[in-house]
Amino acid sequence: MKITELTRVYRYDGIDLPVPTHLAGDPQALRQYHATLYPAILNAEAVDAGVTGTTHVTEYRRAVGTKG
Repeated sequence: MKITELTRVYRYDGIDLPVPTHLAGDPQALRQYHATLYPAILNAEAVDAGVTGTTHVTEYRRAVGTKG
């Protein structure tokens, strides 16, 4: 059995976002941090996009719909 360590990547609109080490274990704090860069992340859905190679990707997807 081989154990492979995965690197976690957060992506928004095709852009890989930085993950500060002190926030890496706290998804809510990380979301707040990313929202300072892109405010729409507060209303976006976090979707597990799966594993690619040695990277586990989580994507923030914008809510699509009508206002009002």
